Amino acid sequence: MKLGRKISGGKYKKQRKKKLCERKGLPRVVKLGKKRAKILRVRGGHEKLVLLSADIVSIIDMKTGKSKTAKIKNVLETPSDRFLARQNVLTKGTIIETDAGKARITNRPSQEGNVQAVKID
Repeated sequence: MKLGRKISGGKYKKQRKKKLCERKGLPRVVKLGKKRAKILRVRGGHEKLVLLSADIVSIIDMKTGKSKTAKIKNVLETPSDRFLARQNVLTKGTIIETDAGKARITNRPSQEGNVQAVKID
């Protein structure tokens, strides 16, 4: 049967249009570069700070438990999609090279206003 049709051949009708909060937003891709951020209005009139590009990461060393900031040099590997590493896109789980050594990003930079990582050397 064709899509949008009942088994009898009749059409399905939409109950209502989507509300503004139910609509999809534009995809945000966080790239390696000078820090750029954007403020979005979210549900309830609140505001969310999202990243568009970043070059500084907050690294936690699990052995010592201390954190420090470092400059991101390069994107080495992205387990979710190998093509994202070529484009220097920062996502959760991406392995990056920093001044302090290799690190894995633990947060979602496109949803938050910073980049956090765990040292993996």
